[in-house]
Amino acid sequence: MEHFFDSHTNTLAPKQTPVHGAVIQEDLSVEQKLTILSDAAKYDVACTSSGVARKGRGQGMGNTQASGICHTFGSDGRCISLLKILLSNECIYDCKYCQNRSSNDVLRATFTPDEVCTLTLEFYRRGYIEGLFLSSGVLHNPNYTMERIYEVLYKLRIVHRFNGYIHIKGIPGVDPVLLEQIGYLCDRMSVNLELPTAKSLSELAPNKTRQAILKPMKHIQVGIHNNRLTHGITNMKQSMLMEADAYDASTPAKPILGMHSGALTMRAADSSLSVVKAAKPYAPEDVSLTEQTETSISGQTAYGTTGRYFVPAGQSTQMIIGGSKETDFELLSITQALYQSFDLKRVFFSAYVPLNDDAALPSLDTKPPLLREHRLYQADWLLRFYGFAADELLSESKPFFNEQIDPKCDWALRHLGQFPIEVSKAGYYELLRIPGIGVKSARRIVQTRRECTLDYQVLKKLGVVLKRAQYFITCNGRMLHHIPMNERFITNQLIYSEKPYLPSTDGIQYVQPTLFDYGMH
Repeated sequence: MEHFFDSHTNTLAPKQTPVHGAVIQEDLSVEQKLTILSDAAKYDVACTSSGVARKGRGQGMGNTQASGICHTFGSDGRCISLLKILLSNECIYDCKYCQNRSSNDVLRATFTPDEVCTLTLEFYRRGYIEGLFLSSGVLHNPNYTMERIYEVLYKLRIVHRFNGYIHIKGIPGVDPVLLEQIGYLCDRMSVNLELPTAKSLSELAPNKTRQAILKPMKHIQVGIHNNRLTHGITNMKQSMLMEADAYDASTPAKPILGMHSGALTMRAADSSLSVVKAAKPYAPEDVSLTEQTETSISGQTAYGTTGRYFVPAGQSTQMIIGGSKETDFELLSITQALYQSFDLKRVFFSAYVPLNDDAALPSLDTKPPLLREHRLYQADWLLRFYGFAADELLSESKPFFNEQIDPKCDWALRHLGQFPIEVSKAGYYELLRIPGIGVKSARRIVQTRRECTLDYQVLKKLGVVLKRAQYFITCNGRMLHHIPMNERFITNQLIYSEKPYLPSTDGIQYVQPTLFDYGMH
């Protein structure tokens, strides 16, 4: 094996061979592959954080720059550590925003299925991880890549009897039969939407089409629905209570490598599973979220009918924020339509990180829009748990969030006529609209007021955040303080109670208020 002297590391490195603008390492150890492929995976979102670059300083534990481990959360709120890697960072596509685009001059590596299994099992035995997050560049073609991923899952689940959490990234354009086989072996599967609209997709990811992305999402949705009916399951939480023998290795099974020709036929989708067009305030015409698919997951695998659950933790997707020119209103409306049309568990937002110098992308000195990402996550929470709609939070005339205050406070300030609300009489969903009152505290209020009289001390014990809620509620007919229902005054109070002064985003110069400015004595 020939070597050359690497001036960056001052060490001997294996000879490199350029292929399609990339640099392929001819001989790499598993540790070297792990370094390359864990770093390449860090931009694929598996949790709601990104863009932090805090180094270890030698005086404490941990840092945010080391890649390889990410975290997700179980249904009981438990934090689960995952080994987060790519199967390969080689890719036939040339997406302009991607670090692993085919035209980039980067080191390339590919794990074998056995290497991924070994890493997962050894890290698990040492207590470093509790599961696996596996994605990949498109190696040769989507079906070839997903066959390799299937081989990893088959060996982990069937051969090694690994029952830990596994999240798989599906590749657009893959054969539905492969999706089915993988879906019975993983816990969660996601197909990245990447860019919100077909227009931005055609400009920045010319090798991908909206049709190719939405079709596997529909297959997964129908498969989850059929599987719930098969097992008599009515909700996702119940589906996650798997039997101990869910992965019984005694079931005859063989890998299905090489079946991308579509030899197995899929039955037609049941007409009862057709998706009703979602009522949504805004959705670009090029986002065909309600398109019907001709096939569905059959419940039959290559090794016969099984007692396994299909994608028991549900499916999710990811959108890049700030790489294209969509407004927050467009992003939130598309998010709402995705939930309604595909029954997604989560829509993840990934703040765009400048990696490539391209005229179609923001400049390399652009900072990742982390605060914008954060506001979208807050708004996403309001859509899923608080009964809000996208057109209540934003509109075409107000297409962006006020980054200085959270979306719920912003909505309340624009609807001051509905406040203050009497917490001892308000209904549950009315309580959810009050800033500072969350799902748990609203439930506690409804339960507690049946047994005793509420006051502000009780509200605080129930989890109400009074520094926000005090401007929007009364308790037994009185406010905590004598506060004018003035939008500018309350906005200033909310901003300065949360954080120091930030430059205004709406052209209004906010100042530190005093009670005397509003005639209060």
